[in-house]
Amino acid sequence: MHEARPLSRDNSRRNAALALVALSLIWGYNFVVMKKVMQYVDPFQFSAMRTVLGAATLFLVLGWLRKPMRPVALGPTFLLGLLQTAAFTALLQWALVSGAAGKTSVLTYTMPFWLLLFARVGLGERIQGLQWAAVAAAAVGLVFILEPWRAQGNPMSSALAVAGGMTWAVSAVVAKRLRARVELDLLSLTAWQMLLGSLLLVVVALVLPPARPLEINGYFIGALAYNAVCGTGLAWVLWLYVLDKLSAGVAGLSSLSVPAVGVLAAWLQLGERPSGSETAGMALIAAALGLLSIIASARQRQVEHLAVQE
Repeated sequence: MHEARPLSRDNSRRNAALALVALSLIWGYNFVVMKKVMQYVDPFQFSAMRTVLGAATLFLVLGWLRKPMRPVALGPTFLLGLLQTAAFTALLQWALVSGAAGKTSVLTYTMPFWLLLFARVGLGERIQGLQWAAVAAAAVGLVFILEPWRAQGNPMSSALAVAGGMTWAVSAVVAKRLRARVELDLLSLTAWQMLLGSLLLVVVALVLPPARPLEINGYFIGALAYNAVCGTGLAWVLWLYVLDKLSAGVAGLSSLSVPAVGVLAAWLQLGERPSGSETAGMALIAAALGLLSIIASARQRQVEHLAVQE
């Protein structure tokens, strides 16, 4: 009996690692999907469609898992939907209209560094020790990727992608404050904020004239289904499973692998070859993300050790 417990724990960790790999592939490759589908649809129309269907998928998952359906703290949930679903999705999709998929994935996943800065103001969390080194490395990497000394590229697209990462970070602060005050189910919160945010995107899509006429074809339908089912429903279930089975620091390693998959997929499928400066910038940001993950993992182990001693 005693020997079965480590084996069960090993299997659980192995399954969580496989879930993390699947999650990274789904979210990383989605940057290519979202880029290619812009040939057939307006970015705001697609954002509205994918989030409405994504919310519907999440509610189906809620029913399947028999989790609570009733919304909690509707006002803060609406604010979260405005930031995490409406603003973030629209900014990301808009950035991909003229921006490279791989570059956009890296700039969007600067979110952890903005979160460190915003959490200092919104949550009173101090940046300490090696975290400052990670922030500095990420800042230098960001400059290398943006290449302000060159006239090439699309600065508007880059600004939109960075703004998306910043908005994502603000939404994380809002979510953390909400969860500190109110007891709620994370998947239920995700579903409701996505539904409310998607309704805002529907209004935007109806009000703004489309940049291009909608062309319904096989790729468009496949991209929409991929975003709704895989990129939203399946991915969020995988993410919650990973968070449940692994430490927060180890789970945070997905921040490294998602943009890495995005860059590689964009290189192989779209022919997006990063410049030397962009490659150096991506490497610096990856190193900084890795350092943050190591710090978070070490702190998690320290907390667990203290808990065991008590």
